[in-house]
Amino acid sequence: MNDNDTTSSRKLDHVRIVLDEDVAAKGVYTGFASYRLPHEAAPEIDLAEVDMSATFLGKRLRAPLLISSMTGGAHDVERINLALAEAAEALGLAMGVGSQRSAIADARLAYTYQVRQVAPTIPLLANLGAVQLNYGYGADECRRAVEMIEADALILHFNPLQEAVQPEGNTNFKGLLRKIEQVCRALDVPVIAKEVGNGIGAATARRLVDAGVWGIDVAGAGGTSWSEVERFRHSSAAGVRVASAFAGWGLPTTEAICQVRAALPTTTLIGSGGVRSGVDIAKAIALGADLCGTAKPALGPAADAGGTGTVIAGLQAFIDELRIAMFCSGCADLRALRRLKLEQL
Repeated sequence: MNDNDTTSSRKLDHVRIVLDEDVAAKGVYTGFASYRLPHEAAPEIDLAEVDMSATFLGKRLRAPLLISSMTGGAHDVERINLALAEAAEALGLAMGVGSQRSAIADARLAYTYQVRQVAPTIPLLANLGAVQLNYGYGADECRRAVEMIEADALILHFNPLQEAVQPEGNTNFKGLLRKIEQVCRALDVPVIAKEVGNGIGAATARRLVDAGVWGIDVAGAGGTSWSEVERFRHSSAAGVRVASAFAGWGLPTTEAICQVRAALPTTTLIGSGGVRSGVDIAKAIALGADLCGTAKPALGPAADAGGTGTVIAGLQAFIDELRIAMFCSGCADLRALRRLKLEQL
């Protein structure tokens, strides 16, 4: 089995495990339950007129929601990305694809990421692992990832814990900031730095922005744990034990949002990591996020036989919940929501 076959097999493993196993973080929580939106009994606004629209990467969103990077790079997952993209187009949302490393290595897999034909107007984000810049990748590979899917931006994802507990992980994260700076200068589209579920804090976010990164996706702890995902891929008791030790690792999503917004008042900030409802989205935006990302709640419906329709129904529930949360907090638009002071429990 060559390296690319291994990568494709790993991606299928990841999808199966996320759908079938309990891979939620253990002992660390997003923090959303520690905040309450203030109830306004006389909101003086019409629910039907609540404006959730936002601008992201120069394009209008009907709601401040990103379908976060999930998959691609294996023949069996093309339909998942197409269902997600069709849903994003129908609802006016943004979308990121999974890591494109396998398609950079084997162009025959590029079609598993190529969704522009069903999503011509949405903000679409390409994706590569930042650590790959220490394993032979550079600006050319980053540019190819963007061009492959006609993307509006490139996500460089950071997953040191996942790589450290992964049986075949790439663990040399040394000197990446200098290389990221080179990529940011070379690309014609913005670069977004994203964690995968253990959070980005203020100091790290500031260093990344200083290196030229345009936006930060904090991807905090409390949702899916990728050390837990990798635990299910280990065949040895020792590997399982080591991965299990980190189920509670990371910076909770709400803490990450608050830290990064305080440190970087004008940087585009995506709040993701365990976002499970429109009420969570409202809280995240009130805490400082510009928009929110969610992944697992959309993955199951996209993988089901219901496909696009099931994904749309699930995400529409998020949007309806956000609209009602804003209405019942007296917020007619996102600007008002960002000014709202949450009650900390």
